[in-house]
Amino acid sequence: MPEKKTVERASKAKRAGKSASTQAGAFVEEQIDHIREGKHGAKSAKQAIAIGLSEARRAGVKLKAPKKGAASEATRKKAAQDTKAAHRTTKSPSTESKAKRSAASTRALKRESTRAASPKALSRQGHAAASRRSAADRSASAKKGWATRRKNAASASAAKGKRQASR
Repeated sequence: MPEKKTVERASKAKRAGKSASTQAGAFVEEQIDHIREGKHGAKSAKQAIAIGLSEARRAGVKLKAPKKGAASEATRKKAAQDTKAAHRTTKSPSTESKAKRSAASTRALKRESTRAASPKALSRQGHAAASRRSAADRSASAKKGWATRRKNAASASAAKGKRQASR
């Protein structure tokens, strides 16, 4: 279950008009922190990110499932399951099997190393992910980010002008 401050950070990003992946970043960051604190471990940086994305989807962040060729069928199925879980209005009563499964996955993560959240591992993961994207894709993404920042800066400066005029 995500911490309250994480959900607040994600909703603040949503209000600011940030993308779903930026909103999900708060959840991924929380998982990295948990691993660094020693709450649990992960096999790789990729797994740490996947846990964060899963939590984000369950918290209601509108993250799309990976495209057909981009990830395994199991990963895509899990993403769809997480998205569906966010839309459920009533939670099914906790059963013994659910508790056992949850405890088992926690125990498995506790056995893993915390090395997955090291700066080196995260840097390697980032570089690998970027190298899989085309130059045009990276450029388009940068332009989109610039447009969002520009829009927010303009509205912020307009608000500041209003405040100063009212003084």
